[in-house]
Amino acid sequence: MAHDPASLKQALCAQALGLGFALCRVASAGLAEHRQSYRDWLAEGFHGDMAWMQRNAERREDPRVVQPGAQSVVVLAFNYYPSPEEFHPQYRIARYAWNQDYHDILEPKLKALEQWLSAHGGEQRRYVDTGPVLERSWASQAGLGWGGKSTVQIHPKLGTWFFLSEILTTLDLPPDEPARDHCGKCRRCMDACPTGAIVAERRLDARRCLSYLSIEYRGSIPLEFRRAMGNRIYGCDDCLTACPWNRFAQQTQEASLLARESVTGMALRDFLSLDDQAFRRLFAGSPIKRIKRPAFLRNVCVALGNCGGPEDLPALQLAAMDPDPLIAEHAQWALQQIQPHAPHRLPEA
Repeated sequence: MAHDPASLKQALCAQALGLGFALCRVASAGLAEHRQSYRDWLAEGFHGDMAWMQRNAERREDPRVVQPGAQSVVVLAFNYYPSPEEFHPQYRIARYAWNQDYHDILEPKLKALEQWLSAHGGEQRRYVDTGPVLERSWASQAGLGWGGKSTVQIHPKLGTWFFLSEILTTLDLPPDEPARDHCGKCRRCMDACPTGAIVAERRLDARRCLSYLSIEYRGSIPLEFRRAMGNRIYGCDDCLTACPWNRFAQQTQEASLLARESVTGMALRDFLSLDDQAFRRLFAGSPIKRIKRPAFLRNVCVALGNCGGPEDLPALQLAAMDPDPLIAEHAQWALQQIQPHAPHRLPEA
């Protein structure tokens, strides 16, 4: 059994790769390098309704507060790139959500690594964006890519298509060299954003971001952004797709991240027929299930309003009578977009 720090780190990385992680890097535990940028971002209100991001700021900035005695932050990347093809010709879903929830995939792998580190004398905490960790800051400090101008982490071999996760450990492991920024003068991600949410380099206003609006935000989609949503019904990959480093991306080997045929077989208007039970059944184990039926059908209605046709009117008319006011409002909006001058007589209840 390896005991010296360098050999232990080498063995840890081998364990991580054996579990399916694409990369394993280490940073020394201490104050996060980008902590002030994080505080400035919060002060601007760019986090929108994500109040949880304001809580426990000191814990986010210093892993030693979360894990007493922490000496190292192990940062892991997991490739999720499912395919260069779109999910469905009629609508778009962010690539990370095409099938199984990544938390369910990564959690057992992280637990196995945590147990391995415990067997070598460490005390640990693991996170898959489930706790107070500035993960992209630690990824950059550990040499696992760099923060792009879109704020998405970029790696020269993985592009933008990977999940980050971390293990805070009391073991003192040799740190990797911090990553260099290779964005140069490129601003393709900024130019690709449909709503101008990337207000400056590495400055994202979540309140304008279509991923935030279609996933994290549970209210009525602001009118000024509904057209920009196009046919997106969950998330937006535009700033990721635009990155030229993706030319090196390879398809994931994780089959449970490939497109779910039970979803891709549905036309856009078919989603409006889902009651709560059918919605939960269709998206069981999917990250989409977490936003719940009202927010998802809200997104579907906006997409139909942008790209639907007369054949979608009956489904939208029924949706306009949905007991949930969020669905009903967006269905009414969609009806007006498809037939702006036609009276919409709703079916008899």
